[in-house]
Amino acid sequence: MSKVISVKEFIERGNSLPIIDVRSPGEYEHAHIPGALNLPLFSDDERAEIGTIYKKQGKIKAVQRGLEFTGPKMKDFTKFALKLKSPEILIHCWRGGMRSSSMAWLIETVDIKCSVLIDGYKAYRHYVLDRFDVPCKIILLGGYTGSGKTEILQALREAGEQVIDLEGISNHKGSAFGSLGQEIQPSTEQFENMLCRELETLDYNRVIWVEDESRNVGKVFLPQSFWNQMRTSPLIRIDTPYEIRMERLMRDYACFPLEGLVDSIKKIEKRLGFDKCKKAVDACMAGDRDTAARICLDYYDSAYGSQLTTRFGTDLKLPTVKLNTLDSKSTIEELKSIAKDTIFNI
Repeated sequence: MSKVISVKEFIERGNSLPIIDVRSPGEYEHAHIPGALNLPLFSDDERAEIGTIYKKQGKIKAVQRGLEFTGPKMKDFTKFALKLKSPEILIHCWRGGMRSSSMAWLIETVDIKCSVLIDGYKAYRHYVLDRFDVPCKIILLGGYTGSGKTEILQALREAGEQVIDLEGISNHKGSAFGSLGQEIQPSTEQFENMLCRELETLDYNRVIWVEDESRNVGKVFLPQSFWNQMRTSPLIRIDTPYEIRMERLMRDYACFPLEGLVDSIKKIEKRLGFDKCKKAVDACMAGDRDTAARICLDYYDSAYGSQLTTRFGTDLKLPTVKLNTLDSKSTIEELKSIAKDTIFNI
């Protein structure tokens, strides 16, 4: 008989055992436990039909219809489980009900031990959201667009520092141009699941470096409690000269197709103003991507400068690290020194 286990145990054991999510493909695609495999007991249409029968005709009729759907699939379910070549499998559905318990019973008939998540994915989501309330030692990396913050985060990680790359998790670089060259963004719910998993790998007694971001990164929103922690965390400003930032932006974005660049410029038309937007688009269409980039960069500089003033006042006495080249690694030791000596005194 399958064992019912808590969320904490389920997640811990999931680091070494396969997790099977038996919810429908649509449920899984919207959001799931990172690393879980989808073995749906019902298709999306089947699930919808069973739900309708349950409401109109009751549980017994719904169960009977469910058995009609699953009967022909049972052999394939066991084949899937056997291919995992694991002595034990972790299983969950939405609420820890019939779908997960039925699949566990079936898989155990081929001598594979199963453990089922108590209260299912719903309990896991409570666990995820609660995780963001846990205080951690965040240091924000701030700076104007093109300062090299993402590259610095990568260099910090390579140097053994703890890093959360919000843009990497969200598949978006943060600006109107942030989707260029990126995979499709996850849902906000899936982003939260992935962020939680990242946080679970870190030591909360040590500094965690995070890029200063808006509440939304593209279409994805940061969890409110984690965002609140970010807004009250110390910030180190990366001070990079305008022309170096332009060089970085041209290197990273000018390579993309004209259509994508123009569409990105048009996304900020209301904020740029009609005339500046038209000038930037016309320049881009004429092959003058440098001029288009400067118009957009001037806008982002003004917007971020105003945001810093609102948060920290007009007298910006923020710890600052100068980066006068494209070599982000040159800042690492100074950043670590500031974190150690002036922020957390560690």
